[in-house]
Amino acid sequence: MGVRNQRGRGKCFPAVMFRASGAGGVGAVQNRTAYSGGGSPAPEDLDTRLTVELASVVSAARRRATRDGDRQVDTAHLLHGLLEWDPAVRDAFEGGPQVARLLGYLVQRSIGYGLRWHGTIEDSGAVPVVAEGAVPGWSPAAAAAMDGALDRAHARYATRAGCLDLLAALVDDPESRAVEVLRRASVDTARLADRLDGERSGQD
Repeated sequence: MGVRNQRGRGKCFPAVMFRASGAGGVGAVQNRTAYSGGGSPAPEDLDTRLTVELASVVSAARRRATRDGDRQVDTAHLLHGLLEWDPAVRDAFEGGPQVARLLGYLVQRSIGYGLRWHGTIEDSGAVPVVAEGAVPGWSPAAAAAMDGALDRAHARYATRAGCLDLLAALVDDPESRAVEVLRRASVDTARLADRLDGERSGQD
């Protein structure tokens, strides 16, 4: 099913999330325990798909969601982890004051604007919600962002998705909670997306 991202480019999201290459080729269903933290997690599966930094971000997002009593990891949890863990992510923004403002908004989630998110499911509408394709413990938008990060890494022939891949995937969903936080902090998401695309071109 094709949708348009915020910059008007066509983008296709699969009904079943967290694809991976392997015996079934690109598009085969990936072992979901790498992200969901469900029964019998497979650390080696996670390690083969994410950089060390992004794996740390995912772990931090899961811990934060659990600590805050949220049923699912959402895109705002992922954004918070990215800003805390990776200097390259912070450098993608327009200076220290903007990063500080972003972190300030994210920290206030549990006592401010984020209260209306508590107990709800983040579904931005950017991906089709298919019951059998749901990833336990992840919002549909967060799961799609992880897929997007893997797609970006694959497009530049990288074996692991990195933090900037995930940041770009988050920005590509204009209705996500992460983008809502970015807008609250007066981040120009279109300019940010262009910078991230430029960095990807430089890596190709």
